[in-house]
Amino acid sequence: MKVCHISSSHQHNDTRIFLKECTSLAKKYDATLIAPNAPFANIEGVQLVGLDFIPSSRFERLLKVPPLVYKKALEIDADVYHLHDPEMLLFGLLLKRKGKKVIYDIHEDVPRQILSKKWIPNYIRSLVSKAFEVFEDYCAKRFDTLITATSHIKKRFDTVHARVYNVNNYPLLNELHSPSNNKIAKDTFSFVGGINEIRGIQQMVEAIEVSSAGKLTLAGKFSKQSVLENMKCLKGWSKIQYNGFMNRQEVSNLLASSYAGLVLYHPEPNHINAQPNKMFEYMSAGIPVIASNFPLWREIIETNDCGICVDPLKPQEIAAAMDEILINPNVSEEFGRNARKAIETKYNWNIEEQILFQAYENL
Repeated sequence: MKVCHISSSHQHNDTRIFLKECTSLAKKYDATLIAPNAPFANIEGVQLVGLDFIPSSRFERLLKVPPLVYKKALEIDADVYHLHDPEMLLFGLLLKRKGKKVIYDIHEDVPRQILSKKWIPNYIRSLVSKAFEVFEDYCAKRFDTLITATSHIKKRFDTVHARVYNVNNYPLLNELHSPSNNKIAKDTFSFVGGINEIRGIQQMVEAIEVSSAGKLTLAGKFSKQSVLENMKCLKGWSKIQYNGFMNRQEVSNLLASSYAGLVLYHPEPNHINAQPNKMFEYMSAGIPVIASNFPLWREIIETNDCGICVDPLKPQEIAAAMDEILINPNVSEEFGRNARKAIETKYNWNIEEQILFQAYENL
């Protein structure tokens, strides 16, 4: 069976799409991935196909890239097309009309995500959210299979489609961890991922200022240059090490030298029931997690006794959690061991891969 994953917005080396789903499927099928910035190469058994056009704005990404990706998809002439972006929904319907099997992989609860989009005027945000939900449900009903990234998203689509599989975005078992990690000297707290206001960057900078911790390392890109400039004006920035984008090996090395990983998203509609990849990656590296105190996140962190949950809007609470980890090394080490154990027994890609295979076999 010839399988083609298509994305108009993700990087070709996206962790979920390429490192997990595509490389897993390449064990059984002829697998191709189309992504805007992809090199024309075969990597890990996956044939990568890129575009000649690179968008320079959000407008171009939303309106010009999807038709080009669709054109490339037709050239591949696969049996199954696996979509990863809401802007590809219409083209998924066109592929269905051509007799192709279509899978829609739903990474986010987009209608709730729209409610946090600052570039959409506030007075129409709710209307746009509701309209998109109707449109997304209409398209999803007509596809062959739906795959969701969280059980919360699956619950929504269970009322829309009979074949919905939840494939959690859990870590690859050994990618970010090695037994030697525990022997590396710790000297930093870390945040890994895209950086913006609603992911708590201001609160993290303010927290490190009043914490006894010496450094907070940021590994990722700021969503806007203006946000970076605003953070540089805060007193706590003097204790920030901003590394920008780091590759997977660099992230692994960073986490090995970290006291704990921070995931302090604000209580936005799309965050409360999300399962951020970075939380499980911190756990995979065997370090404690300092996380927002949303009910779902608290259940994961506290049930597995692997970190501390705090109010993400209160820098003093965040700083207190950092200091608690610093002054209680034995407790922190226990958090790290528990985190790693939870990954090995419950939250890992080896388990999720089998669900992905089942979804394809049932086509």
